[in-house]
Amino acid sequence: MSEYRSLPVPDGLDGSRVDAGVAKLLGLSRSFAADVAEAGGVSLDGRVLGKSDRLSMGGWLEITWTPKAAVEIVPVTVADLGIVYDDDDIVVVDKPAGVAAHPSAGWDGPTVPGALAGAGFRISTSGAAERAGIVHRLDAGTSGLMVVAKSERAYSALKRAFHDREVEKIYHAVVQGHPDPLAGTIDAPIGRHPRAEWKFAVTAGGKPSVTHYETIEAFPAASLLEIHLETGRTHQIRVHMAAQRHPCVGDAMYGADPSLSARLGLDRQWLHARQLAFEHPGTREWVTFTSEYPRELQHALDVLRDA
Repeated sequence: MSEYRSLPVPDGLDGSRVDAGVAKLLGLSRSFAADVAEAGGVSLDGRVLGKSDRLSMGGWLEITWTPKAAVEIVPVTVADLGIVYDDDDIVVVDKPAGVAAHPSAGWDGPTVPGALAGAGFRISTSGAAERAGIVHRLDAGTSGLMVVAKSERAYSALKRAFHDREVEKIYHAVVQGHPDPLAGTIDAPIGRHPRAEWKFAVTAGGKPSVTHYETIEAFPAASLLEIHLETGRTHQIRVHMAAQRHPCVGDAMYGADPSLSARLGLDRQWLHARQLAFEHPGTREWVTFTSEYPRELQHALDVLRDA
């Protein structure tokens, strides 16, 4: 059954892209709002808009859409999902590549909630049904640490901490070539790629995005970096490094050299969520968790070191 809303464009959304504005007004994901617009479901003062058109303050907006069916969380067994820490409030997992942070349309592989359900864990029911307990995410092709809320108080506290940038997130990445300078900050806005639906890019109208990096080790063809994220945009490290002409090794989506990826035995980006630190939502103590490199990333490093 379709739903319908008719309302004026508020002042704060003047000039916003249709997909971003509709998502904010209706509490939808931006990708779903874009689908609604592409299907002809958004009009402004009687004129049908596309997803990248702009909203005008005071214009009369009409939106018609069919809600998505609920995404079911299917319990699965993920043998290499590591449980780093577990108590009544949180569970910290070491996510392998190939596991999505949460269910989504178009993804039929394993997910973190599904893997936890399959292992007998009960997590918070706060948030959208398909993202219950999930307070941050990692790309399916990125390995490493995620914290998942088990209690309602943990969900609220961790969502606020991530939003307010009070969580320390440290990643390690192997990128092609040698960044110049060897340590620095990339401050460049990130938005959806203008020509590729599933990619992101540095764009003038994107969201502020800041990445700090430092070279740990240099090889003839690549560099191992430690990366601190000041913001947490989708694909942020991958986009920022690719924009500097130093894509993550193995990252075919963002221009990695396929011959180097093959030589290192990689079919995923060399990107790992190495360390996660935050105030525990129950004890209020500062807690820090660290993850070792998975086998395939360590093998790629060994090959680079032996070159």
